[in-house]
Amino acid sequence: MLHGILLIVLFSCAAFYIADIGFIRRLSLSPLIIGIILGMIYANSLRNNLPETWTPGIKFCTKEILRLGIILYGFRLTFQSVAEVGLAAIAVDLIVVTSTIFLGVWFGKLLKMDKELSLLTATGSAICGAAAVLGAESVIKPQPYKTAVAVSTVVIFGTMAMFLYPAVFSTGVLMLDTRQMGVYTGSTLHEVAHVVGAGNAMGPAVSDTAIIVKMIRVILLAPALIIMALVSEKRSRISRSGGKRKITIPWFALGFILVICFNSLDLLPAKVVEGINASDTFLLTMAMTALGAETNFAKFRQAGAKPFLLAAILFVWLAVSGWLMAEYLVPLL
Repeated sequence: MLHGILLIVLFSCAAFYIADIGFIRRLSLSPLIIGIILGMIYANSLRNNLPETWTPGIKFCTKEILRLGIILYGFRLTFQSVAEVGLAAIAVDLIVVTSTIFLGVWFGKLLKMDKELSLLTATGSAICGAAAVLGAESVIKPQPYKTAVAVSTVVIFGTMAMFLYPAVFSTGVLMLDTRQMGVYTGSTLHEVAHVVGAGNAMGPAVSDTAIIVKMIRVILLAPALIIMALVSEKRSRISRSGGKRKITIPWFALGFILVICFNSLDLLPAKVVEGINASDTFLLTMAMTALGAETNFAKFRQAGAKPFLLAAILFVWLAVSGWLMAEYLVPLL
């Protein structure tokens, strides 16, 4: 197992190095995204030469390391930051997350997509990109290629939006002030990195609000995962003709909430929290790299164009509904 883990550690180190290259950093591509790309390149080139005894270490990274990474993600958040942006941002985030997941599942049915893939794609678009896909992956346990496909949709449309939002904001077409634009950006862009990139391009007045609003969406990951777990268990019992089975709550989602509560007490020095967050980014990069290492490009052809069509539909939904709420709902609250 140790050999497989060390292999993923090496790839993750390479992902951090590549992410720090000038033009890659300007694209705001996080080490998580670079990691899954490196993992997929490896899976489709040298993976056949991997000793079979190394495979358990890679699988360990896709499960236990992933769950630990989700728990520690809570150190990025505090309830005080949530209170700063007020009721408007919370209401917008709740509407965006709930509606996007339901629409994603519904459109997935219309497109006759794989149910797990449509849920992963919808969750990534609705909450916090790759981290949300990873969280949902731990609950519904799909085949690794489905996770990789869902993450790739987040990367494509989130990166597009990261460049599009500042360009449109500068023209004044959206008719939003800096606070409204901050709420709009934070509630509709996919990845935290995308929000940071777009926010910085529009100035601190937009960026500060956008990042906090995005963090509220991240908090919603925990209840979303718990609901997914409950629905998944209920469906599995029905499929077994009413056979009883104990409902399993994803413990890492509860751990995520507890870490946020602890972090809100402000007991740790800022430098310690920064170190934890840096370590957590590395753990999540390891998980993404391991998932990539389990993904064969042939599976992408099997998934077809439907996941990307679904992600495009959700991208339009986020852009339009988010603007309407920023324009009309935010001033009222």
